[in-house]
Amino acid sequence: MEHKVFWCKNCLNMSTRPRIEFDQRGWCNACVWAEEKKTLNWKLREEELVKTLEKHQSKDGGFDCIVPCSGGKDGSYVAYNLKHKYGMNPLAVTIRPALSLEIGDQNLYNFINSGYNHIHVSPDPKVMQILNKYGFVEKGFPYYGWLIAIHTAVIRTAFNFNISLLFYGEDGEVEYGGSIENNNRAGYDINYMKRVYLEGGYEKVLEKSIKDKLIDVKDLYFFKFPNEEDVKKHDLFFTHWSYYENWDPYRNYLIAKDHCGLQEKDDTNTGTFTNFAQNDQALYTLHAYLMYLKFGFGRATQDAGIEIRRGAMSREQAINLVKLYDNQYPKQFIDVYLNYYHMTQKEFEDVLDKWVNKKLFTKRNNRWEPIFEVGTDFKI
Repeated sequence: MEHKVFWCKNCLNMSTRPRIEFDQRGWCNACVWAEEKKTLNWKLREEELVKTLEKHQSKDGGFDCIVPCSGGKDGSYVAYNLKHKYGMNPLAVTIRPALSLEIGDQNLYNFINSGYNHIHVSPDPKVMQILNKYGFVEKGFPYYGWLIAIHTAVIRTAFNFNISLLFYGEDGEVEYGGSIENNNRAGYDINYMKRVYLEGGYEKVLEKSIKDKLIDVKDLYFFKFPNEEDVKKHDLFFTHWSYYENWDPYRNYLIAKDHCGLQEKDDTNTGTFTNFAQNDQALYTLHAYLMYLKFGFGRATQDAGIEIRRGAMSREQAINLVKLYDNQYPKQFIDVYLNYYHMTQKEFEDVLDKWVNKKLFTKRNNRWEPIFEVGTDFKI
């Protein structure tokens, strides 16, 4: 049965994006939300934030909240506001990624030295490699183990420091196009993390790793979610900063650059026209390329959407940039990936081939090329 593939009439979000919705104008829910934010009563939400901060503030001079932070623009921005605008005592927590980049390491160092208490959690690299490889092969998700840990290991840290409030940056579903169930809800739960952020594959990946006897249950301390009873016992509250104020990644970058020592790359990142985001690890480039092969949109599409919604770019400009950047094969990291996953080039390419959407791409000269024109609706 044929169905139409189309693009948002305001930005370039594709109808292939998981959980995305469109209104009668053909605007995606990210653009509808950006429009709605212009008339939202942000003062009421700030009052809700203040009440939340007061409720969870430490009574004995300890840490008030946790901010997961890689040293990039968003975590730095959230930590800066909590400390300097609201007088909180945040604990920044970094879950060490598998293939960190030098600029990411430097940005994290700069952030810490700009005046923050910080914990660096390093889950067993061998266990993370196994989970990342399973994620790559079985889900087309090359850093799946790390993605688990930025939730589970952060929760473990909260338990150990008796901290009940956890601030993540933005809800990507709400801001960039996806589930709208949390548009007007401050908190979310572990089920949301598993179902949306981990795409419902958390148990499958862990169980398969154990079944294949590559991982023992005792190795999974930093990769296991607590049960609901423990969450209630510790009064954990998970929330996104983007709920409380109008989220603007470019503003976050400027604040982090001015106050937290954030540095950008000298050249643009592979697959996009920007140079100041997602600079912490090499696997993100592969993640963005796989996203492109699976759904037809990549890193440039996402970055262009942000620029369009904040009024800094036209849709026509975005189309040109997406055509230029989205389909960039991550050749500069290939040897790094092969070494990390213990794969041959053929095995690696076979995994890419497994996940590519053959209705959107065809192979020419051993590279997948789109059979669609960006912004032009077509049927598959």
